[in-house]
Amino acid sequence: MIAFVSGPVAALAPDTAVVEVGGIGMAVQCTPGTLSGLRVGQQARLATSLVVREDSLTLYGFADDDERQTFELLQTASGVGPRLAQAMLAVHTPDALRRAFASGDEKALTAVPGIGKKGAQKLLLELRDRLGEPVGPAAAAAATSAAAGWRDQLHAALVGLGYAGRDADEAVAAVTPQAEAVAAEGGTPQVGQLLRAALQSLNRAR
Repeated sequence: MIAFVSGPVAALAPDTAVVEVGGIGMAVQCTPGTLSGLRVGQQARLATSLVVREDSLTLYGFADDDERQTFELLQTASGVGPRLAQAMLAVHTPDALRRAFASGDEKALTAVPGIGKKGAQKLLLELRDRLGEPVGPAAAAAATSAAAGWRDQLHAALVGLGYAGRDADEAVAAVTPQAEAVAAEGGTPQVGQLLRAALQSLNRAR
């Protein structure tokens, strides 16, 4: 198993980072939140999980070991593969997922693309005791603070993907109504979903 990769970031895409390790470019699948913290040419260290299939070897990357462990634990539930596990981490931090499972929060799980009401109920039954307890109030406060700063996170992710600051500003402005609509309903704007919408707006503008 490849536990982590460390080296300069050679390239970034909407769902992938290429990290140079010993002269070899390792393509690592990452969430938008993880990608937003990377910059081409700068050193990075990503915790990784290698998923082996008959026809593929896919390396998934995470900001820290907690994310990787959560990713692997999520897949112990029936019907949860690496893509769905990564989608869950794109929407929620590991501690937010622990809180959701500890409190039986279906709404938090159905906020993840690909999870419906019945699926959420099934996951709550299977994973309630596997993820462990939330770290504590400090983590909740940090998550709230991060959610409030979606504009900065989104802007940083777009700049990290190579877009000029002005283009990133325009893309953030384009998706602001979408984010504000989510917030008005009591939800939390999700950077991953907003990044996809922002990239679509940039592509249309070209």
